[in-house]
Amino acid sequence: MPDLALKLDKVSKMYRLGQVGTGTLAHDINRALARIRGKEDPFAQVGLVNDREEAGGDYVWALEDINFEVTQGEIVGIIGRNGAGKSTLLKLLSRVTAPTKGKIFINGRIASLLEVGTGFHPDLTGRENIYLNGAILGMTRKEITARFDEIVAFSGCAKYIDTPVKRYSSGMYVRLAFAVAAHLETDILIVDEVLAVGDAEFQSKCLGKMQDISRNSHRTVLFVSHNMAAVKRLCPRSILMDRGRVVMEGRTPEVIERYLSSGGEADRVLRWPKGEAPGNAELVLESIEVLDAAGRFDTALSTADPIDIKVSYQVLSDLRNLRISVTASSTDAVEVFSTSDYFFQDKSHIRKPGRYESVCRLPAKFLNTGRYSLEIAVEVPMERELFKPQIMAFDVGELGHNQMGPINAAKPAGVLHPELEWKVRRTRALQDSAA
Repeated sequence: MPDLALKLDKVSKMYRLGQVGTGTLAHDINRALARIRGKEDPFAQVGLVNDREEAGGDYVWALEDINFEVTQGEIVGIIGRNGAGKSTLLKLLSRVTAPTKGKIFINGRIASLLEVGTGFHPDLTGRENIYLNGAILGMTRKEITARFDEIVAFSGCAKYIDTPVKRYSSGMYVRLAFAVAAHLETDILIVDEVLAVGDAEFQSKCLGKMQDISRNSHRTVLFVSHNMAAVKRLCPRSILMDRGRVVMEGRTPEVIERYLSSGGEADRVLRWPKGEAPGNAELVLESIEVLDAAGRFDTALSTADPIDIKVSYQVLSDLRNLRISVTASSTDAVEVFSTSDYFFQDKSHIRKPGRYESVCRLPAKFLNTGRYSLEIAVEVPMERELFKPQIMAFDVGELGHNQMGPINAAKPAGVLHPELEWKVRRTRALQDSAA
């Protein structure tokens, strides 16, 4: 049996909601006595599921009863909707925080990329941060120096290597951080969505590097992403999480299909309560809707009619070069199309404070029947991602036209079923051809 790299045994993590602090002295004494007697925390009630849409309660289980194993050299994907507990799990594995219950076995040194700039000191240069990260990972200066040129070449930041990293763009941060984590001698590499900040060329480069270090260096990789195509390409095995629990573990195509077909991800309207919407001081999302040609979300979508994808949001301060983009994928993680509103805005490319709607219309006779996953990204291209991409899904359930046979025939082949322009003409009469 291959050696274990990670093992989680009934791991749970509880957080208290609201103000930081324990409340009352009696509250603290009751919890302390329970710990001394070896009993359960009296305030950690069973059933406090991590559901963002339900109000009430002082405590929540961010993770509950997590059990799985990862062998050395494996690449494992971790997927799930926002708030499923993926990032909390990786923070436990990276020893950023400790579990409330359960045990975690880790065999080897871990390098983590949990967010942009993880482990970097903003006032130090890129060169100094490389040596700092290596020292934290337990490497000698000689070992780091031996790999220094390779790290810088991979990152593509040679020109800025002696510049303080606080002056780097988010893309440069990630490039250098991934290069350090991938090239220094660690046994386990943990990557949590940060690669989404990089451009497409660098993302592809990173995926290839992770495959290489797993295959040739026998290092373990845990990869969290909302990009199902990247997960499918990189990870033979995946884990699906929902509301702090592992709901499925197995072959990646089957896990992705379960994820995209789950009821929670198939709602054609995604709205957030006030105060819980994704956003920051610049922009806040209000809703994402997939509508039929009449603007309704409660009717079946047909292949014969247009489909609108509407993103509603508030701009809170002047935003230059804002881009709302949509990437659609099929259930087997094939990217079907991607588009954005970047070239359809005011010529100044500045969006003033106010409420906005960005609506993308898919033409009639474009999609085939089936389920599609949408990734909606809000970003300033080549500069920064305003917040993590939002994921939702929708079904095209009615075959409104079928070029391959009767209207009630089986679904045509392919992800798309567009009505393309054809020209049919007779080039020569038969008697002319015979002559």
